[in-house]
Amino acid sequence: MRQQRADYTLEDLLALPDDAPRVELVGGVLQVTPSPTLGHQNISSMLWLWLRNNAPPHLRAAQAVGLRLSHNTSRQPDVLLHRAGVASVRSILRPEDVVLAVEIVSPGTRRIDRFAKPGEYAASGIPFFWRIEQEPVHVYAYRIGDRVGPGGERQYELVADGADVIELTEPFDIKLPVAEITP
Repeated sequence: MRQQRADYTLEDLLALPDDAPRVELVGGVLQVTPSPTLGHQNISSMLWLWLRNNAPPHLRAAQAVGLRLSHNTSRQPDVLLHRAGVASVRSILRPEDVVLAVEIVSPGTRRIDRFAKPGEYAASGIPFFWRIEQEPVHVYAYRIGDRVGPGGERQYELVADGADVIELTEPFDIKLPVAEITP
Protein backbone atom coordinates (compact mmCIF):
# COMPACT_ATOMS: atom_id res chain seq x y z
CA MET A 1 0.00 0.00 0.00
CA ARG A 2 1.42 3.38 -1.01
CA GLN A 3 0.89 6.54 1.01
CA GLN A 4 -0.71 9.31 -1.04
CA ARG A 5 0.48 12.26 1.05
CA ALA A 6 3.80 13.41 2.42
CA ASP A 7 2.58 16.36 4.45
CA TYR A 8 1.29 14.75 7.63
CA THR A 9 1.97 16.61 10.87
CA LEU A 10 2.19 15.72 14.52
CA GLU A 11 -1.48 16.68 14.87
CA ASP A 12 -2.40 14.06 12.22
CA LEU A 13 -0.36 11.47 14.12
CA LEU A 14 -2.15 12.29 17.37
CA ALA A 15 -5.52 12.00 15.61
CA LEU A 16 -4.93 8.37 14.59
CA PRO A 17 -7.29 5.90 16.29
CA ASP A 18 -6.11 4.01 19.37
CA ASP A 19 -6.04 0.74 17.43
CA ALA A 20 -3.81 2.11 14.64
CA PRO A 21 -0.56 0.22 13.99
CA ARG A 22 2.66 1.52 15.58
CA VAL A 23 3.87 4.33 13.32
CA GLU A 24 6.54 6.97 13.25
CA LEU A 25 6.18 10.27 11.42
CA VAL A 26 9.27 11.05 9.34
CA GLY A 27 9.40 14.17 7.23
CA GLY A 28 5.61 14.22 6.85
CA VAL A 29 5.37 10.52 5.94
CA LEU A 30 3.66 7.99 8.22
CA GLN A 31 5.88 4.92 8.48
CA VAL A 32 4.55 1.71 9.98
CA THR A 33 7.27 0.20 12.15
CA PRO A 34 7.72 -3.58 12.08
CA SER A 35 6.79 -5.59 15.14
CA PRO A 36 9.86 -6.14 17.31
CA THR A 37 11.17 -9.65 17.96
CA LEU A 38 10.92 -11.36 21.31
CA GLY A 39 14.68 -10.91 21.84
CA HIS A 40 14.40 -7.18 21.10
CA GLN A 41 11.52 -6.80 23.54
CA ASN A 42 13.34 -8.77 26.24
CA ILE A 43 16.37 -6.47 26.01
CA SER A 44 14.08 -3.43 26.00
CA SER A 45 12.14 -4.59 29.06
CA MET A 46 15.25 -5.59 31.00
CA LEU A 47 16.93 -2.25 30.25
CA TRP A 48 13.78 -0.33 31.20
CA LEU A 49 13.66 -2.21 34.51
CA TRP A 50 17.38 -1.65 35.15
CA LEU A 51 17.05 2.09 34.47
CA ARG A 52 13.87 2.29 36.56
CA ASN A 53 15.65 0.68 39.50
CA ASN A 54 18.95 2.58 39.18
CA ALA A 55 18.19 6.07 37.86
CA PRO A 56 18.11 8.93 40.36
CA PRO A 57 14.67 10.24 41.43
CA HIS A 58 14.75 13.19 39.01
CA LEU A 59 14.81 10.79 36.00
CA ARG A 60 12.22 8.25 34.84
CA ALA A 61 12.50 5.37 32.36
CA ALA A 62 9.87 4.76 29.66
CA GLN A 63 9.37 2.48 26.65
CA ALA A 64 7.97 3.17 23.18
CA VAL A 65 6.81 6.71 23.93
CA GLY A 66 6.63 9.19 21.07
CA LEU A 67 9.29 11.85 20.74
CA ARG A 68 8.47 15.04 18.81
CA LEU A 69 11.49 16.03 16.74
CA SER A 70 9.72 18.63 14.56
CA HIS A 71 6.22 19.54 13.35
CA ASN A 72 6.37 16.62 10.88
CA THR A 73 8.72 14.12 12.53
CA SER A 74 8.10 11.92 15.57
CA ARG A 75 10.08 8.84 16.56
CA GLN A 76 9.61 6.17 19.22
CA PRO A 77 12.86 5.24 20.94
CA ASP A 78 12.81 1.69 22.32
CA VAL A 79 13.69 3.01 25.78
CA LEU A 80 14.21 6.53 27.02
CA LEU A 81 15.06 8.37 30.19
CA HIS A 82 13.07 11.54 30.77
CA ARG A 83 12.86 14.24 33.40
CA ALA A 84 10.56 13.31 36.28
CA GLY A 85 8.35 16.40 35.95
CA VAL A 86 6.77 15.29 32.66
CA ALA A 87 3.01 14.69 33.01
CA SER A 88 2.16 10.97 32.90
CA VAL A 89 -0.75 11.58 30.49
CA ARG A 90 1.61 12.66 27.70
CA SER A 91 2.17 10.21 24.85
CA ILE A 92 4.63 12.37 22.92
CA LEU A 93 7.59 14.04 24.61
CA ARG A 94 9.68 17.01 23.54
CA PRO A 95 13.46 16.68 23.10
CA GLU A 96 14.04 18.90 26.14
CA ASP A 97 12.11 16.35 28.26
CA VAL A 98 14.46 13.53 27.24
CA VAL A 99 17.93 12.89 28.67
CA LEU A 100 18.70 9.53 27.03
CA ALA A 101 17.26 7.80 23.95
CA VAL A 102 18.01 4.11 23.34
CA GLU A 103 17.63 2.11 20.14
CA ILE A 104 17.94 -1.66 20.04
CA VAL A 105 19.09 -2.57 16.54
CA SER A 106 16.83 -4.98 14.66
CA PRO A 107 17.53 -6.61 11.29
CA GLY A 108 14.64 -4.78 9.59
CA THR A 109 15.57 -1.34 10.94
CA ARG A 110 19.37 -1.61 11.06
CA ARG A 111 20.16 1.51 8.99
CA ILE A 112 17.50 3.61 10.69
CA ASP A 113 18.61 2.58 14.21
CA ARG A 114 22.33 3.07 13.48
CA PHE A 115 22.23 6.23 11.36
CA ALA A 116 18.92 8.07 10.93
CA LYS A 117 17.64 8.08 14.50
CA PRO A 118 20.93 9.01 16.20
CA GLY A 119 21.35 11.88 13.76
CA GLU A 120 17.81 13.11 14.43
CA TYR A 121 18.18 12.77 18.20
CA ALA A 122 21.49 14.65 18.22
CA ALA A 123 20.13 17.39 15.95
CA SER A 124 17.23 17.88 18.38
CA GLY A 125 19.63 18.24 21.34
CA ILE A 126 19.03 15.00 23.27
CA PRO A 127 22.21 14.79 25.36
CA PHE A 128 22.74 11.01 25.42
CA PHE A 129 22.10 8.11 23.04
CA TRP A 130 22.69 4.38 23.43
CA ARG A 131 22.70 1.87 20.60
CA ILE A 132 22.35 -1.78 21.55
CA GLU A 133 23.30 -4.52 19.12
CA GLN A 134 21.55 -7.83 19.77
CA GLU A 135 23.76 -10.74 18.77
CA PRO A 136 25.79 -10.66 20.87
CA VAL A 137 24.37 -7.95 23.13
CA HIS A 138 26.74 -5.00 22.98
CA VAL A 139 26.05 -1.49 24.27
CA TYR A 140 27.42 1.65 22.61
CA ALA A 141 27.02 4.82 24.73
CA TYR A 142 27.22 8.26 23.11
CA ARG A 143 27.04 11.83 24.34
CA ILE A 144 26.34 14.89 22.25
CA GLY A 145 29.59 16.55 21.31
CA ASP A 146 30.92 19.69 19.72
CA ARG A 147 31.44 18.02 16.34
CA VAL A 148 29.14 19.45 13.68
CA GLY A 149 27.65 17.47 10.81
CA PRO A 150 27.38 18.52 7.16
CA GLY A 151 24.03 20.21 7.80
CA GLY A 152 25.35 22.20 10.77
CA GLU A 153 23.79 19.91 13.40
CA ARG A 154 25.67 18.58 16.41
CA GLN A 155 26.63 14.90 16.44
CA TYR A 156 27.17 12.19 19.04
CA GLU A 157 30.59 11.04 20.22
CA LEU A 158 31.17 7.51 21.46
CA VAL A 159 32.10 7.58 25.16
CA ALA A 160 31.96 3.86 26.06
CA ASP A 161 31.07 0.49 24.63
CA GLY A 162 31.14 -3.05 25.82
CA ALA A 163 29.63 -6.50 25.98
CA ASP A 164 30.51 -7.04 29.65
CA VAL A 165 29.93 -3.81 31.56
CA ILE A 166 29.20 -0.17 30.73
CA GLU A 167 30.52 2.40 33.19
CA LEU A 168 29.51 6.05 32.80
CA THR A 169 29.29 9.18 34.92
CA GLU A 170 26.55 10.74 32.76
CA PRO A 171 23.57 11.07 32.72
CA PHE A 172 24.13 9.57 36.19
CA ASP A 173 26.70 7.21 37.74
CA ILE A 174 26.13 3.99 35.80
CA LYS A 175 27.70 0.58 36.17
CA LEU A 176 25.54 -1.63 33.97
CA PRO A 177 26.49 -5.31 33.74
CA VAL A 178 25.40 -6.13 30.19
CA ALA A 179 24.39 -9.63 31.39
CA GLU A 180 21.54 -7.93 33.28
CA ILE A 181 19.93 -6.83 30.01
CA THR A 182 20.78 -9.98 28.05
CA PRO A 183 17.93 -12.47 27.61
